[in-house]
Amino acid sequence: MFKMVKSFGAEVCALPSMIRDSARELHSIRALTGGAMLTAISIVIHQFTTAFLSQLMRISFTFLPIAVSGMLYGPVLTGSLGAMVDILRFFVRNNGDAYFIGFTISEFVVGFLYGVFLYRKQPTLPRVFLAKLTVTTVNSLILNPLWLSLLYGQSYTVLVAARLVKNAIMLPIETAMLYFVLRAVVRMRVPGRA
Repeated sequence: MFKMVKSFGAEVCALPSMIRDSARELHSIRALTGGAMLTAISIVIHQFTTAFLSQLMRISFTFLPIAVSGMLYGPVLTGSLGAMVDILRFFVRNNGDAYFIGFTISEFVVGFLYGVFLYRKQPTLPRVFLAKLTVTTVNSLILNPLWLSLLYGQSYTVLVAARLVKNAIMLPIETAMLYFVLRAVVRMRVPGRA
């Protein structure tokens, strides 16, 4: 237990340095082109694999390329890519809804959190689970219900309650998917390249 607390404390202390290193990725052509490709993959996945359970709830696997970007390029670039993905998805697959910046903020936070948890770290199952749990809690159970409540005037607690069941079912499935995708990316990376 003490070892785990000590490790968490070390990671928190290293956060400013990690953000600074991640910001340097914005100057890397390799990172920008890789991020652009992952952005395109995310938009294609959204276009063809999103299942709408209701007007206010959907199942999507667009988190996979965003998490891969977080592991490869860090929180700053991935947060920016998440925001771009949201804006581009609005233009590519708009269901008649108006643009709302709250969802763009949510997508930035998602990318940023994946970067914080995964950048330059081995994707172990506990780390991937904590990353997915944090993203699900912050995005699906706090921010998105808040934005939907503001947009549609529905009760925040009702929106959260409905999402709890869906997210409790999807969390282990999405964690397993994310773990296997991240492990595959680690195996595919060329040795000697960051």
